[in-house]
Amino acid sequence: MKLYIAEKPSLGRAIAAVLPSPHNKQPGYIELGNGDVVSWCIGHLLEQAEPDAYDSTFKSWRLEHLPIVPQQWQLTPKSKTRQQLTVLRKLVKQAKEIVHAGDPDREGQLLVDEVISYLGVKGNKRDSVQRLLINDLNPKAVQRSLNELRSNKEFVPLSVSALCRSRADWLYGLNMTRAYTIQGGKAGYKGVLSVGRVQTPLLGLVARRDEEIDQFINKKFYEVQAFVSGLTDENKGDQFSLKWQPSVACEQYLDDDKRLLHRPLAENIVTRIKNQKALITKVDHQHKKQSPPLPFSLSSLQIEAAKTYAMSAKQVLDICQGLYERHQLITYPRSDSRYLPQEQLSQAPDVIRAIDSCCATLAKACEKSNPQLRSKAWNDKKVDAHHAIIPTQKVCDLNTLSKGEQQIYQHIARQYLFQFYPDYEYAQTKVEANIQGGLFKTSARTPMIQGWKALYAESKRTTPETSLPVINQGDTWHCHEADILNKKTTPPEHFNDATLLAAMTGISRYVQNSNIRKTLKETDGLGTEATRAGIIELLFKRKFLVRQGKQILATAVGNALIKSLPNCATTPDMTAQWEQQLNAISVKQLNYQGFMDPMNQHLDTLIIQAKQHFPSALQGVKAASPHSNEKGEKKPFYKKKRTRNKK
Repeated sequence: MKLYIAEKPSLGRAIAAVLPSPHNKQPGYIELGNGDVVSWCIGHLLEQAEPDAYDSTFKSWRLEHLPIVPQQWQLTPKSKTRQQLTVLRKLVKQAKEIVHAGDPDREGQLLVDEVISYLGVKGNKRDSVQRLLINDLNPKAVQRSLNELRSNKEFVPLSVSALCRSRADWLYGLNMTRAYTIQGGKAGYKGVLSVGRVQTPLLGLVARRDEEIDQFINKKFYEVQAFVSGLTDENKGDQFSLKWQPSVACEQYLDDDKRLLHRPLAENIVTRIKNQKALITKVDHQHKKQSPPLPFSLSSLQIEAAKTYAMSAKQVLDICQGLYERHQLITYPRSDSRYLPQEQLSQAPDVIRAIDSCCATLAKACEKSNPQLRSKAWNDKKVDAHHAIIPTQKVCDLNTLSKGEQQIYQHIARQYLFQFYPDYEYAQTKVEANIQGGLFKTSARTPMIQGWKALYAESKRTTPETSLPVINQGDTWHCHEADILNKKTTPPEHFNDATLLAAMTGISRYVQNSNIRKTLKETDGLGTEATRAGIIELLFKRKFLVRQGKQILATAVGNALIKSLPNCATTPDMTAQWEQQLNAISVKQLNYQGFMDPMNQHLDTLIIQAKQHFPSALQGVKAASPHSNEKGEKKPFYKKKRTRNKK
């Protein structure tokens, strides 16, 4: 008997639907017509054991116990899903072959692997486990995936990466939470202070941004504009403006961003250049192209939906899960990839027809698309377990969907159609002029071929275009007017859903250690595609963050916690490096001990610091909630939390 173990029931049913009938549905599994069986997990069936499972004295929170580091790690069945684990135990014993059908990501790999290991699968049976990777729940797509089974041993590094993440989060979150909750109590704070290796640096980003805004002092600065007009028969009546560029001689009057702070100097420039000749010293014409934006990953979709529809990251993820599992209108949504496999290109005409049938607002876009075009999205080298989020070949009346589902589907569909449109092409002109020895510049962009930008009907989504008259190098124009623009520096904006997600996905901009920043890619981030929405929501639930309109702010408790912790716990440097190392494990560039040993050494140092530190910032701060989480990124202290979608 061959046993298929899916991550959740909905995936199990999709697999069974294309396998031999008749089907005999049983509690927790489906028996197929050929005797094979499809069963499933219900999210994580196992979880890390509580500290008192290792030593009963750990039930009490005491500084002398810390750090708690298990010598032999233990998993324990989740009480709510224990029955399904019992079903799998029986089926695993009966099975001669096992097919791992977890979701195509790091957590999905570990989720089923840990069940297979916990149930004692060994030897040849363990070595022969096959891996089924499904990105699309429609029958044809599932059947294609079934024809492309791979050895599960190929994905051992991915599983080890997830295991390291799970254990490291347990160690860091549990020990740091206990340490600072105990120390916080000494300062009079009556509550649990949850610390996590992702949630706390994220809170730190918000708290520091709030503080920067509070302490910001406006500075006046000035810009000088020259307005020039034509002198010859060819350009008489033509006008354009240029902006003065400060020279090295003016540096004493500039700030670090090269802004002019000295108004008398600006006034002097205006006086000098009025009614003077403007000699065109340089004209640079370039023909440029802009490729279509890539299809969405989950984070890029969440950022766009936050900007366009003011949706939170969790709302977008929940809608995507429904479009994927219930409606089967999009591919696997928890993807960090923005690329597509080349073999998917052959399905493009069918996908475009499905979009055309589903979405009347994109009918013209479908008609004008060209499936023969090939954008840079089609790249096998950048696709592994999962690919970008795209529409499936399934047809559906969008009017039967909720408003949010319609909006997200159309967003995903439009982004897919971009791939079958030509590049946007434009002419860019840069002009330099000399007026009384001063350098003045201007530039303009003129559209030539709209290409993929033709799909944007909304003007707000397109870049305003400018134009210039015909200007030639060596020409002389007349500066008939000059003006000073009075400006003020402005503070950075408070984070919102879009900018906070953008910060998480491009964390290198916020990393303080230059050596770590050099090793990070632009796409290295805090958390994963599947966890970011949950982490943000967790901070709201624990009252560390609060919303004011679209703004996201740190609360008094959140600010006090950040001020009480060491800098390395509140900045993204450490966790960004962790994510980089976890990715290195998944591609065999680092092993388990190479990650865990330095992490444990660092944890020892942090706990020593915590024991020696009195968190005075927490004095007088009222506890946000009596029920907070003990282990940073894991379950709540009293009520268990689902870490994966269980439908």
